[in-house]
Order: sequence, then structure tokens, then C-alpha cells
Amino acid sequence: MRYDLVIFDNDGVLVDSEPISNRLLAGYLTELGHPTSYEESLRDYMGAAMHRVHDLVEERTGQRLPDDFDDVFHARVFAAFERELKPVAGAVDVLERLVADGVPYCVASSGSHARIRTGHRATGLDEWFEEQWVFSSEDVGRGKPAPDLFLYAAEQMGVAPERCVVVEDSPLGVRAAVAAGMDVYGFTAMTPAERLAEANQLFSDMRELPDLLV
Repeated sequence: MRYDLVIFDNDGVLVDSEPISNRLLAGYLTELGHPTSYEESLRDYMGAAMHRVHDLVEERTGQRLPDDFDDVFHARVFAAFERELKPVAGAVDVLERLVADGVPYCVASSGSHARIRTGHRATGLDEWFEEQWVFSSEDVGRGKPAPDLFLYAAEQMGVAPERCVVVEDSPLGVRAAVAAGMDVYGFTAMTPAERLAEANQLFSDMRELPDLLV
């Protein structure tokens, strides 16, 4: 393959969590007096770390979210993951191909380590990821669209940024990968292609990915 490291986003790329988490986020924000539709949640928060939710709400309304917002939200999300979460169709096929070809890979997600691991356990993806291959925005000072998380993942995996490719489904993640000096492949299963236009390559079926990386 052309790359020495494949860096996967997690939500929407490996686990089909975006419909679940954005439905719950929109509902919880609305409950708290900040009316938000599912579509608006996807537009504003998909691929972002939690601090973006706090920042945007305060910027737009002048009000701060409750101190326990993250804890309550994550409890709801984790419970829903246990009931509903599935891997993205084709994700396991991609991981099998990378292992067979001896290509290193990791995950770099805006979600917390607890969220990543909960999702992986619920879907059986945990068997594909050693602890040291899992990176979260908790590990760096700034989440996406800053490049910090992807640069940190590459450094920890011992691969130069220009030898990495990022697989992303959010505009924030694509911007972060570009800023990190990495190639980025935009997964358009849930995101309109025009919102990922900065990506080097767009694809809509995860099973297409291995052949695109050759």
C-alpha cells in the first residue's frame, strides 16, 4: 500500500454511532432549552470534541451548559451503544485486509477513551485495536479541526505525517488531517460529498477503501 499508517476516525467510520449520538445530543440540548434538530446536531457537532458543544451553545445563547452535561450525555450514549451500536458495514473487512497486508493502523477520535472503548466492546471491534493504537482528543490540548490529535497519533506510532492517510467522515476531521500534512480519504456514507471536498479522495462504501489505498 502507498502509506505506512492508516489513521481511522472512530464515530461514523468504524462504528455506526453518529445517528445514535446526534439523536441523543439534539434531544438533550432541546431538553435544556436549546432547541436543536438532529440535522443541526450533525451539521454543528459531528466529528467534534465535547468542548465544541459547550463553546457553541455559550457563543449563541450566552448561557453555559450544566456542569454535569458531559456525564449525563455520555451515560445516555453508552447505554444506547450497548443496545443499538453496530460496526460500520465493511469496517471489519478493511481491518482484515490491513492485517493481511501488514499495514499498521490506529484510531484517532474526538471522543473520549471511554466512549471509544465502549463502542468497540459493543461491536466486537475491541479485538482489532491494541490499547496503544487508540488515541483520543483527551490526549492533546486541542481537538479537531486542529491537527494536534493526528500528529500525536503519527508520532506515537512512529510514522512521519506525510506517510499517513486519515479516513474521516466529518468536515472538522478532514480539515484537521489537511492541517497535519496528511492525505485524507472522505467517507460520504452520512456526509454530503461537498462538505468533504478538501479530501484527496471520496468514497461511500467502506469496502472500497483497501483498493483505494493501493
